[in-house]
Amino acid sequence: MKFSWKPIILGFAGLMGLATTLQAEDLVLLTTNDTHSTIDIGPDGVGGILPRKAIIDSVRKAEKNVMLVDAGDIVQGSLYFKYFNGDVEYPLMNMMDYDIRILGNHEFDNGLDELAKYWKDVKGARLSANYDFKGTAAEGIFDPYVIKTVDKKKIGFIGINVDPYSLIIQHHYEGMKYKDAIEVANRTAEMLRKKKKCDLVIAVTHIGYEAIPGKASDVDLARASKDIDIIIGGHSHTYVDPKTPEKTPFWINNAVGKPVLVTQTGKYGRNLGYIKIDLDKISKVNKDGTRNFEYMYIPVTDRFTAEQYDKDIQSFLAPYKHVVDSVNSHVIGWSLQDMPNNDRNGAYANLVSDWALEIGNTIAADLHSKNAEFPAKVDMSFMNIGGIRQPMKEGAVTEGQILSTFPFSNVMEIIRLKGKDIIEALKIAAIKGGEGISGNVTVLTDDNSHLERVIINGEEMDPEKDYIVATIDYIAQGNDDYVTMANNQQLWQSKEEWSRYILDHIHNLSAKGLPISSNPNGRFVKNVSGFINHK
Repeated sequence: MKFSWKPIILGFAGLMGLATTLQAEDLVLLTTNDTHSTIDIGPDGVGGILPRKAIIDSVRKAEKNVMLVDAGDIVQGSLYFKYFNGDVEYPLMNMMDYDIRILGNHEFDNGLDELAKYWKDVKGARLSANYDFKGTAAEGIFDPYVIKTVDKKKIGFIGINVDPYSLIIQHHYEGMKYKDAIEVANRTAEMLRKKKKCDLVIAVTHIGYEAIPGKASDVDLARASKDIDIIIGGHSHTYVDPKTPEKTPFWINNAVGKPVLVTQTGKYGRNLGYIKIDLDKISKVNKDGTRNFEYMYIPVTDRFTAEQYDKDIQSFLAPYKHVVDSVNSHVIGWSLQDMPNNDRNGAYANLVSDWALEIGNTIAADLHSKNAEFPAKVDMSFMNIGGIRQPMKEGAVTEGQILSTFPFSNVMEIIRLKGKDIIEALKIAAIKGGEGISGNVTVLTDDNSHLERVIINGEEMDPEKDYIVATIDYIAQGNDDYVTMANNQQLWQSKEEWSRYILDHIHNLSAKGLPISSNPNGRFVKNVSGFINHK
């Protein structure tokens, strides 16, 4: 099936031109996921609430039947959430008139009470089929599904959420019960298809495109389903690009061999997903294994004029933006290099973990001087790359940039635990492609990223030995799938957020006239022993 990309590439003017080719039997789904408090246009001219709203408005003018759908994680990732706790993101989503929304895991970052406070005022359908909120502050706020009728066709939407275990801090969802994502999705889809007579069933999910060890994914759901036609996903920040199906397949056959369209727009609102459904051919499967769903992206960029931006949003945003801009303009340091935040085995992961080890050693030495029983030094650090939310560019580094990069209310911990528990956690880290570990540690893997050995200070890690580790509470509690890290003895916990230690460290560097720099070489490396022995 061939799609026309021309209307999308042309931008605002091109989208308006679509109005002349309208057909009432089409339904357009505009989709977002993992926008993460990205309110402003980025320094590269991409993303931002105002361009997104301009595109949404233009599509709504050009098409008769349009629904706006979000797959979760609208908050956490910039100063707007750190300072205002959702007072910006939730009203803005309402001002854009989203039709369907589901929860992401970061909607829980301030706990269930705060979640309920904001979500009770959310406009449109609020969906969650596999979270049971009975007895909590969020009881009665969410529905498992919603049915929309478009040109006499019934479209069923299901909300499916991620397993919170080892992902969301436990006391932030206390009282909520999780139900298996695939089981609930399939049961609800079957009910919508057979009992409610839906012509199309769409799962809006926040479980991730790729498989996470021990957890469901969109690909798993598509393969296991029988009654789901489209999956609009989130959580893994995957850009399921229709131009490169060999990299991220978007047609995946279900359990009975019928193709399911699986989509996701990446992250930070840099793209708007665009799915056009031919309602007259809603069930037809084409000879090439596709269906009559056009799937593409509209880039969200600053290509619009000031007159095309929503004046109500600009007015609402102005006082919040003033605060954020003032913090973002305060320069505190200087970086010698570009460091992407999504490199799991590179410069930024190394930088943060080396800083954690250095800070941890300073704290340990101070505590040891006051109490000889406290360890005099830290053996290693273990930090999660998921806690680094923004890249660092070469040049000036601002206070706002650091606070946006480390937005979570994590605190630093010094813990004691067995080598075997660290090794088990590093096995998961290796499969993920790396994690933040201090420079005195190297993880050796095979060609399939399976851990073979852990070297610390030039020696193999002893499974039965106790090690002192600097980390953050999120990891120390066994989150981010590192469950064995919870088998620790907590020796010390900070009272201030981890970001405060980062800021202080950068200030100290700058006071000495030192720049920020990091060794980019990976600390998760392939074991060369077999290759050398073979040769």
